[in-house]
Amino acid sequence: MKYSKVYIESFGYELAPVVVTSDELEARLEPLYKTLHFTPGQLQALTGIRERRWWEPGFQLSKGAIAAGKKALAAAGISPNEIGALLYTGVCRERFEPATACRVAAGLGVSGNAAIYDLSNACLGVLNGILEVANRIELGQIRAGLVVSCESARDINDVMIAKMLEDRSMENFASSLATLTGGSGAVAVLLTDGSFSKSGRRRLRGGIAQAAPEHHGLCLWGMIPDGRGGYEQSMSTDAVSVMNYGVELGRRTWDEFLPEVGWRETDVDRVICHQVGSAHQSAILKTLGISLHKDFTSYEFLGNMGTVSLPLTAALADEREVLSAGDRVALLGIGSGLNCLMLGVDW
Repeated sequence: MKYSKVYIESFGYELAPVVVTSDELEARLEPLYKTLHFTPGQLQALTGIRERRWWEPGFQLSKGAIAAGKKALAAAGISPNEIGALLYTGVCRERFEPATACRVAAGLGVSGNAAIYDLSNACLGVLNGILEVANRIELGQIRAGLVVSCESARDINDVMIAKMLEDRSMENFASSLATLTGGSGAVAVLLTDGSFSKSGRRRLRGGIAQAAPEHHGLCLWGMIPDGRGGYEQSMSTDAVSVMNYGVELGRRTWDEFLPEVGWRETDVDRVICHQVGSAHQSAILKTLGISLHKDFTSYEFLGNMGTVSLPLTAALADEREVLSAGDRVALLGIGSGLNCLMLGVDW
């Protein structure tokens, strides 16, 4: 995939207001820790995450996406009427139907002439959404498009903590651990054909996608029968296999990505990865031969926000001037399935 006239015009994001420390989660799990003879501090030691943020109970996902979208539009000085496509790309959605994107579009005042729909692909949703909009721009169908997402980890954490206290086995703890890394947040990425600001900043060079669908069963989140005629949320993750096979897939994708965007390994100035945790970060950077100083992370204080993590981390890096004009930036995404997507941006 190569692009010649697609630009990341601006970002917008919302941080959830409720800070939840790893110590607080461990306090809720104290009976389990006693059963398994764990000492406090295991969660942060295993994940590198000291805190994450959650929305208030009952928070509407569309509200977060709308707030992030307004910020992205305001930053670029672009009217909602100029948006030719709006995609909502979160793992979390408000309803099976209609598309959450419709409520977001209404809240932003996007024109009825725009393409408005949801897109879902685990933690890769926003990156896939960027490609959807980029294709429309490259083909000349639209001048600007907005990709939004909002994720919430509160409910699934409450459910899984209750299950962990009910089943205090090591096996259940291991398969539930990844859930405890979950954070909440919202993000918006505004893409244009460059005709609005003409700054030439953040040009999307292209990217590559690779998959290992044989590993689709490693991370599962959804509704399952509760044994009483109803349904309940459940999440389970084979974290070791996700990391091992994910890193393997990342290596394969990286080897295809560099020639696709016309770079060598030494050409890459900065990378922004999906924010899983310290072990995954260390493993993927080591495997790809990328120096730690080229990476920028947010998982330590925001946790894993699913689709929101990578673009929000990029927004923070841009805001803090970690990413500078002219930098060759690789966005390295991966999601359960397994799917991997890497994008190259001339910042």
